[in-house]
This record gives sequence, structure tokens and C-alpha cells, in this order.
Amino acid sequence: MTSNDPLLQPYQLRHLTLKNRIMSTSHEPAYSEDGMPKERYRLYHAEKARGGMALTMTAGSAIVSRDSPAAFGNLHAYDDAIVPWMAELADACHEHDCKVMIQLTHLGRRTAWNKADWLPVLSASPVREAAHRTFPKTAEDWDLDRIVGDYASAAQRMQAAGLDGIEFEAYGHLLDGFWSPATNHRDDVYGGSLDNRLRFTWRVIDAVRAAVGPDFLVGIRMVADEDFDKGLSRQEGVEIARRLASSGKFDFLNIIRGHIDTDAALTGVIPIHGMPSSPHLDFAGDIRAATKFPVFHAARIADVATARHAIASGKLDMVGMTRAHIADPHITAKVMAGEEHRIRPCVGATYCLDRIYEGGGALCIHNAATGREATIPHVIARTDGPLRRTVVVGAGAAGLEAARVLAERGHKVTVLEAASQAGGQIRLAAQNPRRRELIGIVDWRLAELERLGVEIRYDIWAGLDDVLALDPDAVVIATGGLPQNPPLDGGDELVTSSWDIIAGSVKPAENVLLYDDNGGHQGMTAAELIGKAGSRLELLTPERFFAPEIGGMNHVPYMEAFHRHGVKITINTRLKQVRRDGNQLVATLVSDFAKGWSEERRVDQVVVEHGTLPLDELYLELKPLSKNSGAIDYTSLIHGGDIFPDNNPDGRFLLLRIGDAVQARNIHAAIYDGIRFGLRI
Repeated sequence: MTSNDPLLQPYQLRHLTLKNRIMSTSHEPAYSEDGMPKERYRLYHAEKARGGMALTMTAGSAIVSRDSPAAFGNLHAYDDAIVPWMAELADACHEHDCKVMIQLTHLGRRTAWNKADWLPVLSASPVREAAHRTFPKTAEDWDLDRIVGDYASAAQRMQAAGLDGIEFEAYGHLLDGFWSPATNHRDDVYGGSLDNRLRFTWRVIDAVRAAVGPDFLVGIRMVADEDFDKGLSRQEGVEIARRLASSGKFDFLNIIRGHIDTDAALTGVIPIHGMPSSPHLDFAGDIRAATKFPVFHAARIADVATARHAIASGKLDMVGMTRAHIADPHITAKVMAGEEHRIRPCVGATYCLDRIYEGGGALCIHNAATGREATIPHVIARTDGPLRRTVVVGAGAAGLEAARVLAERGHKVTVLEAASQAGGQIRLAAQNPRRRELIGIVDWRLAELERLGVEIRYDIWAGLDDVLALDPDAVVIATGGLPQNPPLDGGDELVTSSWDIIAGSVKPAENVLLYDDNGGHQGMTAAELIGKAGSRLELLTPERFFAPEIGGMNHVPYMEAFHRHGVKITINTRLKQVRRDGNQLVATLVSDFAKGWSEERRVDQVVVEHGTLPLDELYLELKPLSKNSGAIDYTSLIHGGDIFPDNNPDGRFLLLRIGDAVQARNIHAAIYDGIRFGLRI
């Protein structure tokens, strides 16, 4: 049936027919093995193809030269060994009529010298790149000659692999390093005028065209305005776009605005939650109007309504929903089926990118199947085993996910929740106005549970009798945890938990010391709220650097708040004890490094963050009544088989606990527990 939905209209890009207007732009999920896109990489892209998108862009970016060492799992486009792997990936996506391209780059200064072959990092000029702490050398003529050839060879490899095209990366990397006045201080034929600054780009595209011919699609993801006073101006950026578009050498422009050499700047290009949605969409539309050329774009276009507007209004030809597809790779299929309301929302947490930049693979904060397609399905199939009456105790992240998966598998599920609302610690985290989008994690699951007919009973502090009254075949304990104090030599009764501050049950005092030895969002959120309340705040941590668990992009809005509100940050210092002195508290601080060193802080309030202790009383009561005594066979959990050992022949039900009821972790860990254990019941 023909659809009038703008998103579902085909798009003709020269000889290539894209079946709709939805794409995933190039990004590096850091799933590569030895620089190759092996099974995990292939399955990740194949799932998005299965989900109905028209074009998936791989790599972010694949590196063309050995002196461009991988910064975060980049594919090795310089190695002939990549051809069969890319061919296998392309074939897997083509089975679903999803076209495949790859992004090629020389990272220039956006990498580190102490990796791979320890070759010198280079750029147009020796301007330090803060994000990777790199002092690049000035690229010499022989460097540029070599790299031009490397681009051409890499493009030939991708053509040989059967890809539908390539795009160059030109924001923060080598190509645009020549464009920008901030990074190009040369006085030779590659510096000064715009003609000179584009000279290297023309050399690269000419070499690539000579290698792959005129019919292979070649585009460029390009910065058209670096949005800072020393960088590439909007005027020059638009002029570059015009020149590239009119050259006859490129087939599309993929538009970016901003610069990425610091964490703060990067969030301007790729906003996280609490920041504006689609902030550069109008700018990309201006480029399309100015060039009359195919324009792609992605930057926090997280919902179908915005994507549809981008196409319907003529701002874009193809709309990138990249993080949105990490959250739900089946967006297009759900739009086609009239089930937009069932799309798992991207909540902007940017756990995916923060993990990449911290050296891990991309994982969605609330879709544990992404990146685990070999073992965790995105679509839950009905079980072919016995249907079980299942009780889930706790409606936080872990409990809601377990209930959803169990219900999808056909089990009868009842959820018992002590509070009057579902959500647990997610609802607490969303008390920070900047992070309120996190509640989408809860709302989506509640909607799914309603569709599946799952009963949730609120305001029940479930005890043994409540569970046994439901005569369960399986019980999932997802009761979470409660905040605990850090180990102190004295003064436990005098401190306030971060939870109390975030929940608003305790107001920040005038002069506050916050001690955080957990390093996650909890302490940082409490600090942000205290600072915004107008309190004088010192944030204290024993870590070498503070909040190591949150990642660089989420670090940005916290630091903005801390600087604006005068928050003092002290690292490498431990809270030893707290005592009362009149109307104030005296905190004793000590050092792990200097034995015998100590200082005191006289404050009105001491707030502490030390994670949670499992709320496990019900679990311990149920253990002796269960068939497996609460035990899990981890080998079978990982490799397959029955995960519940038969430890108690007289047991009445299977029993497991998940999420923070086991140990303090994070939202993703809780949801991963919920799905991987739910699939095994």
C-alpha cells in the first residue's frame, strides 16, 4: 500500500534508489575486532537494516592511513583484510534492501601518538587537540602525497566490497584541519586563501575519483560553521559547501555545525538530554537551500515527528536518527506498521557515546540488545517451554524490563511495587529538571506492560505471604537498594544522603560539603541541585578525578552548573569523620597519599554519596523455599543451558534477583539483568 508519509517516500541519489528517507549516519560503536567489522559489527548494522531504514553508514570513521591510529575502535580501511568483512556486512544489509556506505578519514590531530605503531600524529599546523592531548606535527609534502594515495586505495577497497558509496569525514579531522583558520597557520600553497585551504581536499577527491570512477557514490560529512571566533565561519563554510556541491565530484553533503576538540564543544555538535533537540536542523536546511544539492544531517533528531518535519519542510533529503536507532533499530518498521507509539525512545542520556569515548563499546542506556544481537533479540519471541506464573517484586528499571520480557514470552506476570509509582531510582534521577527525559525509560515500559496485560500492584511492601499468595512458578526480586553511608570513623547520624537532596525531602543548607566516593550521576546530580539552590558548596572526592563513571559528554552540563554557581571541587581527599560543634558540623579530611595530613571543614551540612546496599530481606526469606536456592549457573547463563540448578527438591518456585537488589550498578546493568534473565525463565 502506498504511503503519503514523507519519511516513507523513496529518494533517488543518482543511480541509487533509497527506499525511504531514514538513515543512520556514520558513527563508531567500537565493536571492531583487530580493526575489522566482524560478527558483532555486522549484526549491529544488519539489525538496523532489518528494522527498515534505507541507508546505514558504517564507521565513524574508518582510517585510511597507519599514521591515523584508531582513537576509539575505528575500522582499518588501509588494510586489504577489511574487504571480505565489509562485503559480508554489505550483503547482510542488502538482504533487507538497506544500502550501505562507509565513512573514510585520516583523523589528523584527533587521536593519540602513543597507540598502534607510535607514528607521529599530524595536522595542517602544530595546533594542540585538547580532547586527545595531542601536539601534532605539521604535515609535510610527502605526508600529503602518501595520504592522498591512501584515500584512493581505501575507496577502492570499499568499492570492491560491494558498498553503495563512501563519504569523507571533514569535521575535526585532517581534511577540515586545512579548512579552518583555527588549525591552519600555514604559509605555503595549503594555507592562507580559501583556494589554498581547499587544495588538499581537491587532491583527495580527484585521486579517489580516478581510483573508483565517476559512478561510485562519494559524499562528504562536513563542518560548514565551526561556531567559534577562531574557527571556520558560517560564511566560509557555506562557500565551501557551494564549491563542493558545484564541482561535479561529490554526490551529497552531510552537514555538521560546531567543533569537537573539547568535551564542551562536542556536546554542542551532539547534544545530550537537557539540551535543545535538532539544534542544527535549520542550518542544514539553509545549506540545502544555498547549494540546491542533496543534504543529509543528524544531530539529536530523536523522534519521528521532528524527522518527518525535516523531510516535509524540505530541509533535508535524508534524515539521520543515529542515537535513536541505537535505542530502537526498528523505528522505520514501526512507522510503516502504524505503531509509532511503540518506538523505544532515545532519552538523550548519551551513555552510548560516553562509553565509546571512555574506551568501551556503545551500549544504549535502556536497550540491552544493541551491540549484543548475537545473544539478545530485539524482538522477544514467545517461549516454546512451559508458561509460568511469575511474580516480579519491584517496578524499577530491572523489574519493569523483566516483566516486559516475561510477558512477551507468554508468561503470566504480576508486579508488586512498594511505591505509588513505578520507576525506582530513575524517577529519582529525573527529579533533576535537566534529566527529566529519563522518565521515558519508565513510561515506555509501562505502556508495553499495559499492552501485554501485565498487572502492577502499587503500594505493596511485599512480604513472604504476599508472594506466596500468588502461587508463583518463578519469582524475580528487583527490589533495588537503599543509600548507604561511606565508611566513617564517626558521625554517621549527622550526614545527609544524596537521595534526600535529590528527592527534595531535605533542603540544602547554606554551607555544604558533599562527599562523593561513588563517582556516578547520583552525587553529581545532588551537587548540581545544591549549587543551583544558592548554597556554598564544596564537592569532595577521594578519586584522582571526579565522577569517573559518567563520561565526558555528561560531564559538561554538570561542570557548567558548577562554574556558574561557584562550586569548589577537591579531589584526592577522603572524608574521615563528622562531629557536631554548636550549630555547625566539622568534617575531618585526610589523604591517602600523605600519611598524617588532615584538614577540617566547618559547614552547615554534610551530604554523602556511597552507592546503595541491596534491599534483599525478601530474597533471603524466599531462598529456602525455592527450587534453586537462589543460585544461578553463570556458565549456562553465558553459554546456554538451564541457568537454575535444582538445589532443593522440595522447592516451590524458581528464584532470582536482579539489578541493585544484587549490587549497586547503573540503569543499563539493571535492564540487561532484566532481559537476559527474563529470556531464561
